[in-house]
Amino acid sequence: MSPTSLPPNVHLSRHPCLVAKLSQLRSNAINARETKALVHEIAIIIGCEALATALYTTSSGTNETPLGYSYTAESIAPNVALVPILRSGLGMLAALETLLPVSTPVHHLGLFRDPVSLSPVEYYNNLPSHHPTVPPPPLAILLDPVIATGGTAVAAIQTLLEWGVEKVLLLSVVGTEAGVMRAAKEGGGGAVEVWVGAVDDRVDAKGMIVPGLGDVGDRLFLTLGK
Repeated sequence: MSPTSLPPNVHLSRHPCLVAKLSQLRSNAINARETKALVHEIAIIIGCEALATALYTTSSGTNETPLGYSYTAESIAPNVALVPILRSGLGMLAALETLLPVSTPVHHLGLFRDPVSLSPVEYYNNLPSHHPTVPPPPLAILLDPVIATGGTAVAAIQTLLEWGVEKVLLLSVVGTEAGVMRAAKEGGGGAVEVWVGAVDDRVDAKGMIVPGLGDVGDRLFLTLGK
């Protein structure tokens, strides 16, 4: 899919290193250790590109260098929460924690697709929405390596917006054109930014992306053949 045909809130990476690593990740010849490393490395590249536009720096006072020279200390804003979708979103989590210069809350959403209807089913949610003293952050970074039909991404985005998050940054390794467009339209589009490494054409009868990556969760956690 050409980047010019994407809506302005969908960003397709063209980083040469990402493109090459994604080609390696598609292969059925790599093992779980290699799969984890490639997902992590691709997430770092996508994360760098996404955070460069979603965050800004702010002064946090003054500090001193080891030689005693003073300088203006800087941090990031706005406040952020990381939200991996279980299971496969965990493969991207460490990359974003590495990039962010401050400790960041991590909230997990568990969603799976019904094998018949392909509709998302939520089985776990640890957002602190029942704690009125814990306000939602302005920005939530949603992590899911694959956007197939877009149903899981849409359900997760809806959950975050209902919690009170102002903006959702959805980071994914690969998606379909229909799935990415569906996720980008959620919340009227203005509350969502989608950053993706590749956009493939379609899903097959089982809802798997063609050519895609296979079942990333199974590949990451060695649960093939379950």
